[in-house]
Amino acid sequence: MTTLAADGFVLLPAVFDAAAVADVRAACDTALSRHAGDPAILADPTGAVSGARDLFRLWPGAAELARAPALRDALIAALGAGAGVVRGLYFDKPPGHGWALPWHKDYTVAVRAHGPLGRFRKPTTKAGIPHLEAPTELLSRMLTARVHLDDMTDENGPLRVVPGSHRFDRTAADEPRPPVVVHCRAGDVLLMRPLLTHASGHADAATARHRRIVHLECAPAGALEDGYEWREFLDLS
Repeated sequence: MTTLAADGFVLLPAVFDAAAVADVRAACDTALSRHAGDPAILADPTGAVSGARDLFRLWPGAAELARAPALRDALIAALGAGAGVVRGLYFDKPPGHGWALPWHKDYTVAVRAHGPLGRFRKPTTKAGIPHLEAPTELLSRMLTARVHLDDMTDENGPLRVVPGSHRFDRTAADEPRPPVVVHCRAGDVLLMRPLLTHASGHADAATARHRRIVHLECAPAGALEDGYEWREFLDLS
């Protein structure tokens, strides 16, 4: 049985039923259409949207997905009573417009402003938002919830993960374990540690399937070290 502690990821089945998934898809589509052309939205010249940053500005309701009872309970159990949502992203692999990502870990967090680096490193700005590479100690206590709005199959570029790799801060240090392909249904939520090594391939060229995911990054507390503040913090208590 896959466990968060041992493997760095766990799948929560059927957190959202079919009606709720349809509502979330519609709300997301409406929000992204309303903000078409916004620099935070990643779209090709045909208008096909493959992703979005700064999701809570574009679609404030996205953060509320973390309050779904089964998801909220799992987040608080893993992160503690002070847990909150700190960043939202959106991903899709639209039919005919797929993309792929090589093996990597997630290191960056969104903050209100840059400042003295201290334990944080590599300041960048993405879609106008300050980001930093967070210390391993913080990343090891964070958790990402990937809310799936479509079935994830071999056709549409599913996520691949290396179980147990969340225990190492660089991919080069990972134990040589075989990767696992994550298949799931619309409405399922994948919980994963940011340091879990993961990748995804291209969707099949002939597929008609989307692969829409609302990506919610969660932290154990609203306070950060070195005088930094989260860009956003939705308290789940």
